[in-house]
Amino acid sequence: MPTLQEMIHSFEEGAGARAVKWIGFLAGFLLLAMAYDLRAYKNLSNPDAMDAAQVARNLAEGKGFTTQFIRPASLYLVGQKTGAASLTNAHPDLANAPAYPALLAGAMRALPFDYKFPAEEQFRTWQPEQLIAWVNQGLFLLAVFLAWRLARHLFDPTVAWLSAAVIVGSDLLWHFSISGLSTMLALALLMLVANLLVAAERGARETDWGAARLYFTALLAGALMGALGLARYALGCLILPVMLYFNLFFAPRSLSLGFAALLGFAAVMAPWLMRNHELSGRLFGVAGLAVHQVTDRFPSDRIERLLDPENKFTHEDLRQVSLDEHWAKLGDNLPGILQNDLPRLGGSWVAAFFLAGLLVPFRNPALGRLRVFVLFSLGVLVVIQSVAKTHVAALSPDVNSENLLVVLAPLVFVFGTGLFVLLMDQLELPPFGARGTVIGLFLLVACAPMLFALGGTPRSPMAYPPYHPQVIHERASWLGERELMMSDMPWAVAWYGRRDCVWLPSNVGEGFATVHRVRPVAAIYLTALTLDQKLVSELLQGDDPAWGDFAANAIVKREIPEGFPLKFAFAEGFPYQLFLADRERWKVPAK
Repeated sequence: MPTLQEMIHSFEEGAGARAVKWIGFLAGFLLLAMAYDLRAYKNLSNPDAMDAAQVARNLAEGKGFTTQFIRPASLYLVGQKTGAASLTNAHPDLANAPAYPALLAGAMRALPFDYKFPAEEQFRTWQPEQLIAWVNQGLFLLAVFLAWRLARHLFDPTVAWLSAAVIVGSDLLWHFSISGLSTMLALALLMLVANLLVAAERGARETDWGAARLYFTALLAGALMGALGLARYALGCLILPVMLYFNLFFAPRSLSLGFAALLGFAAVMAPWLMRNHELSGRLFGVAGLAVHQVTDRFPSDRIERLLDPENKFTHEDLRQVSLDEHWAKLGDNLPGILQNDLPRLGGSWVAAFFLAGLLVPFRNPALGRLRVFVLFSLGVLVVIQSVAKTHVAALSPDVNSENLLVVLAPLVFVFGTGLFVLLMDQLELPPFGARGTVIGLFLLVACAPMLFALGGTPRSPMAYPPYHPQVIHERASWLGERELMMSDMPWAVAWYGRRDCVWLPSNVGEGFATVHRVRPVAAIYLTALTLDQKLVSELLQGDDPAWGDFAANAIVKREIPEGFPLKFAFAEGFPYQLFLADRERWKVPAK
């Protein structure tokens, strides 16, 4: 039994002191999370977040990886592979990487998710979305702990705690924590890989680790990168920096360790990719079409809404896409990422310390080697983010699933904070609190956006326009559970309304008729995404003039095309919302 003196020493300098610090830090994090959720929380507004949530709910309810958000291009791919479009049965999800929906499905089974909508008219928040935010904030806390652990091994406790404070004080990362996106899962996985790489490098350099342990670590690092790829497909490219890390710094086993990492990566990724190929003929399903989006051939979201994206009689043929078109897309997007996204990485100017620190050599070889990994990862992600950019990035320029650079923010903050402390230690500061004042000012400036978010006027949690969960749920409830809707926001109909919903095909006549023949469309739901646009430049002459002309006639002339089967219109919310149905369903809601 420890003596009183040993206990006092433990609380002053040993494990007891660290426990007290962590208890205080956890309490501070929880208080900050509560304050942020009260002051700055916002309902889901990103299509990818709603899409992942509705797939997770299907998985939690035993329906497998199926989706109620049906993309016309997905119908085409499944039809080409199986010989028939999958509309009568549950449609397989071919757009989402599976790790994040699987994680949410586990949470939905373990936590008391309640999908009922409140009866009161004044709707503000929905309980399932709040629980999803809490799950992501738990992952955020895990990423902070892993960053603290990494900084403590590479630098010292001062840098570790200061790095943790900078990460927790990032307003952009808190935005991602409530967005419903898979970013927090990606952060935690990448930080876990970084800790593994540093541990393996130290073990190999100090000859403490045997060959078996090194190969196991390489396999594990590769498997974690596979999990990262299954959290977000584009991030799977980071297996290249992991392999480079082993190839450069682990002689004489460098090539074999890099191959072991690749083997672990492939073992995790391959089964899911083969599943996609078996269902659609493409390893990444519909998600693989992202490289073709936002090009001259396929502007905006057009390719996902084509019922035949391989039509040889038009220029909209995937088989005709050339390398020059991808090169042109890279050239269009790369300058903006280098000028804007890279300098503002993580939403904090602490990233500037990291960039400046590239000129500073480190005595600790582990620091220099991990910095090579971070630099190569930045280079790879800059290229991938440029090539894979889609219309989603325009909906929310910073907080979106295509912001890949943000997953490196904790690593960048650790290096940036390390350089700051190194420079501060070289200053001749006066005694009696000068060091603490400098650190306080550093944190104050680094966390200023977060402080303004907490101290400013509370924001409404509603993401309206265009998303009003209660209204969307009401419109969807007018249809029976097996009836089909068509909409310009099918992700929201699937998540809030629990109804199968086809994204508006690119051709209002032929596209609608094709879907309607396979499975009758009971209603079309148009919202501000289509209706609240400039009449000429966006509706009539934009990327989707057919539906623009349809909407313009419905709004201005109050006319429905002759022969169109959905002739009954619900007027409430017009002209920002237009609900067309085969009968007056709002008078006698479907059972």
